[in-house]
Amino acid sequence: MERERKRTSKMNKALDKKSGRGIKQRTGLFFVFVVICLMVAFGKIVYLNVTKNEEYKKIVMSQRISDSTTIAYQRGYIYDSKGTILAASKKVYNVVLDAYVINQEEEKHPGTINATVNAVSECLGISKETVLDRIKNYGQSKYYIIAKEMSAEEKDKFDAKVAASKESKELVDIVGVWFEAYYVRYYPMGSLACDVIGYTNAGNAGAYGLEEFYNTTLNGTDGRVYEHYISDSNVEQNTISAVDGNSLVTTIDANIQRIVEEKLLEYNEKFKDNARDGNGAENAACIIMNPKKGEVYAMASYPNFDLNYPRRADLYFEEGSLKEETSSEVPSGEQASTSETSTEEDERPTAAEALAELWKNYCISATYEPGSVAKPFTVAMGLDSGKMTGEETYFCGGLLEVGGYKIKCHNRYGDGQMTVGDAIAQSCNVSLMLMGETIGKTNFLKYFQDFNFGLKTNIDLTGEARTVSLVFNEQTMGPTELATSTFGQGYNVTMIQMISAFCSLVNGGYYYEPHMVSQILNAEGAVIENIQPRLLKQPISTSTSKQVIEYCNGVVTDGTGKKARPAGYMIGGKTGTAETIVDGKRGSKQYVVSFMGYAPADDPEIVIYVVLDRPNLQDQTLGTAEAAIITREILTEVLPYLNIPMTVELTEEEKQELLEKGLYDATLIQTEITQEELQQNTGDNKHLEGMQIDPATGYGIDPHTGEYLDPNTGYPIDPGSSFITTSD
Repeated sequence: MERERKRTSKMNKALDKKSGRGIKQRTGLFFVFVVICLMVAFGKIVYLNVTKNEEYKKIVMSQRISDSTTIAYQRGYIYDSKGTILAASKKVYNVVLDAYVINQEEEKHPGTINATVNAVSECLGISKETVLDRIKNYGQSKYYIIAKEMSAEEKDKFDAKVAASKESKELVDIVGVWFEAYYVRYYPMGSLACDVIGYTNAGNAGAYGLEEFYNTTLNGTDGRVYEHYISDSNVEQNTISAVDGNSLVTTIDANIQRIVEEKLLEYNEKFKDNARDGNGAENAACIIMNPKKGEVYAMASYPNFDLNYPRRADLYFEEGSLKEETSSEVPSGEQASTSETSTEEDERPTAAEALAELWKNYCISATYEPGSVAKPFTVAMGLDSGKMTGEETYFCGGLLEVGGYKIKCHNRYGDGQMTVGDAIAQSCNVSLMLMGETIGKTNFLKYFQDFNFGLKTNIDLTGEARTVSLVFNEQTMGPTELATSTFGQGYNVTMIQMISAFCSLVNGGYYYEPHMVSQILNAEGAVIENIQPRLLKQPISTSTSKQVIEYCNGVVTDGTGKKARPAGYMIGGKTGTAETIVDGKRGSKQYVVSFMGYAPADDPEIVIYVVLDRPNLQDQTLGTAEAAIITREILTEVLPYLNIPMTVELTEEEKQELLEKGLYDATLIQTEITQEELQQNTGDNKHLEGMQIDPATGYGIDPHTGEYLDPNTGYPIDPGSSFITTSD
């Protein structure tokens, strides 16, 4: 046993000795392998460093961006329908001061600071003290904007000064000043169409109006300049160009817009501080549309604001009318609308609250009861549904009891016997309520929705109010609600809803979506999109539309709208008066009054809607007449501007009025040859017997041969000649 243990021990020792030698050999081999790899790698590095040094250096250097500069895009323009610029962006410059470079150059070339300071002060109008302070006290600063919105002319003047200093051996170089280009929005027409256009905040963010609705369209994409090192002293530039925004051509006519705004301002000046302190009305507004296309020619409200200074509360509100602790410079948009509310101790609005209200477009964002302007819609419902023929008569005794309520007519003594036309012309509530009973709730609500009440018009403007919760439906309309709805009370509308629907009443029955933009242009001015009129539906037939026009013409000839007729033109329309609800109750004697009109009376080419919200009158119901007068004043200028021929002979008084205003235009006086006049001139000329007048040319037409005839003599003429002046 002992010998066996010794033999095993000797064998183990032999194995251990052999194993140790194996490990040492493997370690040595691995070490040699590593040394060889390192020598190969080192050799490769040496080889590349010698043979590929410049090539790889360029690659590495090119991947080092020394600097990048933004190239600002230009936001698109906004034009009126005739090409007048309503909104634009102009290039301006930040003046950047590099105090570090200036101080470094001063050490090498004494006088650099003085030369630079003098040039900046002389060419850019920045005080020497300001520039010196920045250079001396912030010597390590390499970037500081010392002035903003410098014009191109100012920059050019400074650049010329710098160039002159470099060319002259006697002058010290001007260094350390450079310019950053960017664009600022400006509005050359000031406050014109401010509700429609809107404005922009920092970063080209549109706020309100077209600026917000078409923000993505108007905005472009910034470009960038990248600088890459090629060598320690050589830099290569790569430029990605900016993409400018697209521009809008609107349906707005700046001349019509100007006329509308002038007349609203004149009204305000006339009635300011009249029955109470303040403007002529809480709001005065007007829309003019083309009923055959849905195009908006003008949209305005008063008070308004200058688009170049939208946040300057001190420009728009009297001293002391706002809370004293608020600043005249306030945030806009959501920040303004969520600002702190007034306290019980001080009910005055903050600047933010006041401006937020001012910026709203009353024509699309405010809701109110339309009043009697809604009566033609009720008549149209009855006629188009077949529930009425137009031959009905009604008796008005001053009130009608419906659903347990005694609902009064505007004429407390009653209008007596009324035809359908009389009911519209004299604005008889009782007659309309009786029509409503005949029409019935189901039919009324069907047409109500067809005319788009309770629904957005989807006009291309930001801020249109929703009214779905402000109108009746099958569940909420009872007999009383139906009765009051027939004359425009109990439900709310917006101005754009009302005029868009009214256009369908007088254009043959077709409902067009109202729109503000007709074309989109690219940065080069090429048309990239034409926005065509969008016909949505036909709420009523063409024959019903003709009957409604006839009734509304009577409002101006024989009814409540006589004061709306402009000199030389026959128009139609409807007055409106609606009592506002205060604290959930009526009886406040506060009213929204209005006039809806169209011209010419026989074939409307424009529709106009004027609204006065709580006019500054002792008796606010009298404001209806003022709305009609504003309509007259506007149309007196707009209709001749649109070259619409006069349809009524001018009285001497009217002619004198137009002459005094510089609006008399003899070419617009349309001479119509009646059949009676033709008969007087026929004599024995057989050609004149049965001759009809071609409305397109003014020529007579031979009923037997179809030849064109002289309407005075009956003799055949050359159809290419022209002896009667006609207007398109």
